[in-house]
Amino acid sequence: MNRSLLFIMALLVAFSVSGQQIKETTKESQPVVLQQDTMPSPLYQYYFGRLDSLNNDTAPARYIRPNPYYYRLFTPIAFYYTPAGQICKITWRFQPLDSIADPRVDLLPTDKDAFTSIDRTNRQVNRALMDIYLTHPEVVVTTEDRILSRKVFRRDIGVNPSPKTSVLSLFKVEEPVDTSVGEVEVVIRKPNFWTTGGNGSLQFTQNYISGNWHKGGESNKSMLGYLQLYANYNDKEKIQFENMFEAKVGFITAASDTVHNYKMNADLLRLYSKLGVQAAFKWYYTVSAEFNSQFFRNYKTNTNTVQSAFMAPANLILSVGMDYKQKSGKINLSVFISPLTYNFRFVGSSDVDETRFGLDKGRSTLSDFGSKVQTTLSWTVIPSVILNSRLYYFTNYDKVEAEWENTVNFVLNRYLSTKLFVHTRFDDNAKRVDDHSYFQLQELLSFGINYKW
Repeated sequence: MNRSLLFIMALLVAFSVSGQQIKETTKESQPVVLQQDTMPSPLYQYYFGRLDSLNNDTAPARYIRPNPYYYRLFTPIAFYYTPAGQICKITWRFQPLDSIADPRVDLLPTDKDAFTSIDRTNRQVNRALMDIYLTHPEVVVTTEDRILSRKVFRRDIGVNPSPKTSVLSLFKVEEPVDTSVGEVEVVIRKPNFWTTGGNGSLQFTQNYISGNWHKGGESNKSMLGYLQLYANYNDKEKIQFENMFEAKVGFITAASDTVHNYKMNADLLRLYSKLGVQAAFKWYYTVSAEFNSQFFRNYKTNTNTVQSAFMAPANLILSVGMDYKQKSGKINLSVFISPLTYNFRFVGSSDVDETRFGLDKGRSTLSDFGSKVQTTLSWTVIPSVILNSRLYYFTNYDKVEAEWENTVNFVLNRYLSTKLFVHTRFDDNAKRVDDHSYFQLQELLSFGINYKW
């Protein structure tokens, strides 16, 4: 039996009950008035009236007895799969007549659960929900998958026994609780794409050799200070702007130099900026600018001859090219290739021999156009060993200037470290020193204080 048959049966019962009432009223010679909103029978109202009013706008609203099966209509509206499944479900299947025992009875399949209260309620609720989905989709606030994904019980949380309450605490006067909310200040912060930081170190070395040491030599002391600051911009989409300031100053004492109490063994002032716009994947269109010089004068051993000074020399390097960047957990690599580079060199002191830096005698400036390759690498080999490397290569297609700086930092703790610095250089544009090639080397091993922020 389907719902139509059941509906017809209910109407018949209703008419029979109404007819009996009319006969009894006629015997008493009293007029009978039938109201249109009166339910045909209690049987129909019990089974259908309360539910039909949910899906029929013309029928008057009926009282719906509280029933937990209606929860989907009174909780925040969610999208369930059963309403659409009910609409799309086809219950009739073709059966050959010769396979049916009684075609009048078995031609249509019978749903055994069609007349249970749970199934009937769910069918009506599904129809109401489907009407909401089609006419008012804006009231749907969640989905069935989202509801089922929530964990309502956690087994990993244990129950802590409540501490014992002292009897005296029960007689204490309770302080009034301030229930006022007060003023609420709304703070809206814009995303900050800037990253700033730096590191500094102060390293010391000391070597003592007595005057009668069998192999000879001389005692010396040295100190090296280093400071690096950076401010980088990265919008996580296309633009990267890197800025760096480096300063390095080192002093050394040697008994063999009777003219000077100390000499400079390291002196560097460097400013570097690089602006990149992403081209594809890890490649960036890049423009870079670098300025480098030194802070103090440096003299030749046992003489007052000035070998270098502040702004003597000073280099300004402007480049345009492509930059490849690779950043992982332990490695931060940048390879900048510039087919167009302008190198400007200035010697601003008359006490410095300008020919030592590739300038013609009597001139204070030098301009070169060429190509440049510069790579920077920061590699955390292990948490206590960090390698920082910089390779610089420039050529004007006539002469070559190349530098390779490597610093291995052995971190003992947050404040103490040992550093090994190796700096190699090749410059066939500078004046060649007697009995020496164009290849230059500087090495320094030191121990001291290190701090990073």
